[in-house]
Amino acid sequence: MIEGIDGASEAGLRQVEANCSVWEADDFDLSRLLDRPRLRIERKRSFDERSFSELSTSANLRPGDSYESMYSPGAGRSVLSTPASSSRVSFEPHPMIGEAWEALRRSMVFFRGQPVGTIAAYDHASEEVLNYDQVFVRDFVPSALAFLMNGEPDIVKNFLMKTLHLQGWEKRIDRFKLGDGVMPASFKVSHDPVRKKENLIADFGESAIGRVAPIDSGFWWIILLRAYTKSTGDVSLAENPECQKGIRLILTMCLSEGFDTFPTLLCADGCSMIDRRMGVYGYPIEIQALFFMALRCALAMLKHDSEGKECIDRIVKRLHALSFHMRSYFWLDFQQLNGIYRYKTEEYSHTAVNKFNVIPDSIPDWIFDFMPTRGGYFVGNVSPARMDFRWFALGNCIAILSSLATPEQSMAIMDLIEARWDELVGEMPLKISYPALESHEWRIETGCDPKNTRWSYHNGGSWPVLLWLLTAACIKTGRPQIARRAIELAENRLLKDSWPEYYDGKLGRYIGKQARKFQTWSIAGYLVAKMMLEDPSHLGMISLEEDRAMKPIIRRSASWTA
Repeated sequence: MIEGIDGASEAGLRQVEANCSVWEADDFDLSRLLDRPRLRIERKRSFDERSFSELSTSANLRPGDSYESMYSPGAGRSVLSTPASSSRVSFEPHPMIGEAWEALRRSMVFFRGQPVGTIAAYDHASEEVLNYDQVFVRDFVPSALAFLMNGEPDIVKNFLMKTLHLQGWEKRIDRFKLGDGVMPASFKVSHDPVRKKENLIADFGESAIGRVAPIDSGFWWIILLRAYTKSTGDVSLAENPECQKGIRLILTMCLSEGFDTFPTLLCADGCSMIDRRMGVYGYPIEIQALFFMALRCALAMLKHDSEGKECIDRIVKRLHALSFHMRSYFWLDFQQLNGIYRYKTEEYSHTAVNKFNVIPDSIPDWIFDFMPTRGGYFVGNVSPARMDFRWFALGNCIAILSSLATPEQSMAIMDLIEARWDELVGEMPLKISYPALESHEWRIETGCDPKNTRWSYHNGGSWPVLLWLLTAACIKTGRPQIARRAIELAENRLLKDSWPEYYDGKLGRYIGKQARKFQTWSIAGYLVAKMMLEDPSHLGMISLEEDRAMKPIIRRSASWTA
């Protein structure tokens, strides 16, 4: 047991010593956050003894330490950077590391002499630039983590402040005004040769395919703000009144009351990394997991002043409801699948077991062979009379990192990845979704999208950027060997193939038919994965320990009989 921080006024971000945990608030018991003057927090180890011996820097950890609680030493460069080295690491850096850093630095964007982000792709061979020359909020996250882990926080701070400034712009699509809290999907630097001046041009969805606002941008911004503070120990940025206002504006849109009967967020297709029509409208797992993580990060950063207190109250209530809903209704394993298979339908009243009236005949055939006896995952979507059984990698990895998944569920997700390695990893990590939509289903769900054909792009394509999320999830669950195996697969191809955006095919064997080369987040995702394996304390930037107050009681479905 360790001491918490004193008083409600100290529950947010306060003075941090040079080499300590930045925020103990990440692990607060939510139900007591608002009215308990002093908290005692029980730290639980994130790994077992076996996993410590497998991690390259375990000598620096005491047996009781949790990686999430550790200060991420941004001031000390990683051995995998250029040209720094460290006596703590017993292996030579892979020759790809230097090439990756050079490619990442080439993608940097400068605004009035200051680095403010990285472009989506640095592909000179491509005839059409489209919007790949812009700085995307979601795309910059792995780049930001790489720079933070390498002791270069300035570009991340500049990015956070510039995007916060853009949030304050008036946002219109045709004659409709978007909410004040909407963050841009991307921005670019415009050069005026006449006035010899640079300006920023932002896209809030008005130029995107389908004209959909990016719901995930605001969540990634909050998550990255916490990562910056955890890495640097600099709490002044998050405590800045403008940042506090930015957090509240983002979450006010999400926490507003309406006609919803669920704590999940209702979304349109194309509002996240899957930015084209793919049948993920409704309550997609990616958005729900990011929403959950952003709420927990915001809870640690918001001040307990009059404005912050009101937002904190709403966050605490929503977290309890959201965690219960997701863990109860989105979770699928062999036992739960058997329960759904035996569901009764057309049940009325509050005693109904089949609360969403899911029709058992709608269960796709592939899931019965895909589901191992050990393992499980959060399904893609749950809404009235509809359950999307597809696997989505990003949502499940974020569920582990945010502790939306319980420790048992986190281990089950890793069990599933190991048991279905060929399907989910194949020859290039990692499948963004599984399985692919085909034939009539593809025509209905994608609208005959020529880019999202089967086993391509978002429709079962393999995305190297997901390597960093997989690695982080592996480290948190004490399974670093899975990450090493995936990284070795990526190292066989990525540099030789010029860092493609994605790969096609059931096994991810072929460079994507429309994939850009020198895709920045493919480069950065690889670097972040390597640096986290080298120094697992970096995990603390993007990982949250489980909150005991949100621990659910997961019961066997009442419609399932032994």
